[in-house]
Amino acid sequence: MYDQITANKLKSAAMIGIFVLLVLAVGWAFGYATDWGAGGLILALIVSFAMAWGSYWYSDRIVLSMSRARPVERDTEPYLVNVIEGLSIAAGLPVPKAYVIDDPAPNAFATGRNPDNAAIAVTRGLMEKLDRLELEGVVAHELAHVKNYDTLVQTMTAVLAGTVVLLSDWMMRSLWWGGGRRSRKQGGGQAQAVFMLIGIILALIAPLFAALIQMAISRKREYMADASGALLTRYPPGLASALRKIAGDHEKLKVANKATEALYIYNPLRDYGGGLNALFNTHPPIEERIKRLEAM
Repeated sequence: MYDQITANKLKSAAMIGIFVLLVLAVGWAFGYATDWGAGGLILALIVSFAMAWGSYWYSDRIVLSMSRARPVERDTEPYLVNVIEGLSIAAGLPVPKAYVIDDPAPNAFATGRNPDNAAIAVTRGLMEKLDRLELEGVVAHELAHVKNYDTLVQTMTAVLAGTVVLLSDWMMRSLWWGGGRRSRKQGGGQAQAVFMLIGIILALIAPLFAALIQMAISRKREYMADASGALLTRYPPGLASALRKIAGDHEKLKVANKATEALYIYNPLRDYGGGLNALFNTHPPIEERIKRLEAM
């Protein structure tokens, strides 16, 4: 378990480093190909951070509202609140607010900008279809997301991805409407043409790479939450059994959408399958997650 947590932390950090290099590469190409220079990269960062700031502070309320999650207390849902409280105390975390989504599909997610402002939402189907050990495994997984500050990682990757998309879009518009800065002022040339071509290729493929890296980071955080959750309960088979039941359930989560799918413990829109399509999945293959848990 400790090895998996360490490995996933290192992989997440490495991918964020690659993400930063991608942003710098696009920023270099943008500055070279347009009149914006370094100012374009700075402006893109400001806009992206502003968008991420709003998301960081208010996304929990938006997500809970979109998911039609309602807050519950000990007197209305004592079973769920007791599980969340017990595991939070064991993890040394403030007790998150408990929410229930009245939907028969089993699933759950955590949200909140930090442990002091966290919330855990579970569906009615999850509470009805899982036993105590399985429910504890799911809640421990979500608490691991809270403890590992995965919402902060998501905000960081959103900033980087937003910066790449903005720079790429602005660069293509600038090249389309005004041509390159250096080509206008220096008369072009073979070297300038090569750099311009590099800039165009980066502008076209960088948003795709940004999305792939963002999804890869999300998948690594899921592996880490699985391992951390299993460490908290000291019973990996509980979470493995829960994942098997959730994946095998045929009910569809009615409130799920593309904006919230990455938050859930299991993709409510279902896996895309293997091969190339797996690159665009926000979650690791469920079979691999279960295999890793059973090997602990």
